[in-house]
Amino acid sequence: MSDPRITLVTGANQGVGLQLTKELVAHGHTVYLGSRDLARGEQAAAGIAEVENASGGSAIPIQLDVTEADSIAAAAARIRAEQGRLDLLVNNAGISKTVDRALGSPEYRAHSLASNASLDEIRAIWDVNVFGALAVYQAMLPLLRDGNDARIVMVSSGVGSLTTNADPSYAYHSIYGPGYAASKTAMNAMALTIMIELENTDIKVNIVSPAFTATALNGFAGTESIEDGSREVVRVALLGPDGPSGTFTQWENTPIPW
Repeated sequence: MSDPRITLVTGANQGVGLQLTKELVAHGHTVYLGSRDLARGEQAAAGIAEVENASGGSAIPIQLDVTEADSIAAAAARIRAEQGRLDLLVNNAGISKTVDRALGSPEYRAHSLASNASLDEIRAIWDVNVFGALAVYQAMLPLLRDGNDARIVMVSSGVGSLTTNADPSYAYHSIYGPGYAASKTAMNAMALTIMIELENTDIKVNIVSPAFTATALNGFAGTESIEDGSREVVRVALLGPDGPSGTFTQWENTPIPW
C-alpha cells in the first residue's frame, strides 16, 4: 500500500478549504488543515473524524497565519519534522474585505472603486491573497522538492481575469475594483512567476476558480452550494502524475483567459 499524499491546505477551517479537506481526506490524504485560529482548526478537524475512519486519511489541524512569517515557518518546520515532505500545497486562504458590508450593496460599491477604496483595506486584502500565498510557497518549496508527484494549487477567481474584465460586455466589468478582484489578478501573476520558476522541474502548478459559492467570503451571497462550488478545486487537487500544469480553469476543466 502506497504512502498517503501529504497535503497542506491554507484557510481550511471553513468554506472551500474545509470542503476540499474533507474530500481529500476521503481520498486517503493526510491533510494539514491550516487555520489562523488553531481552536477553529481543531474544531473543523474533529468534524472530519468519521471520514478519516472510513478512508484511512486524516485531518491534522495546524496553526497557520499566512500574514505572519513566524507562523508560516513554524508550520513548515512541523510538517518537515512529522512527514519529511509535502506532496500537495493548496494556497486557499483569502479575504474579500475587512469591513462587513453586503456584496453588491450601495455601501459595497461606495467603497470599492479605484477613487474611493480604502488603501488600508486594499493592503490588508493583498497581504493575505497575494503576499500570503507567495510567502507560503517560499516556505513550503523545500518540502515540495522532497515530495512525490508534487503539485501546487492556487485557489484564485475568475473575477481576476484581465481579459474578461477588460471587455465592456462582461457582466462584472463595471465592478472590477482594486481590492478583492485585483488581488486575484495579482495572485494569478504570482502563480505565473511560480510556474515559470518550476517549469523545468517535476513540481506542477495550477490556478483554479471555484464557482460563486455561498461562503463567508461573499457573505453567503453565492449561488452554488459548497459541494458544487468546490468541484473544480477538488478535481485539480486530485490530478495525478499525468495531469497538466500551468492551467487556469473553472468547472469542468474550462479554461479561464488570463
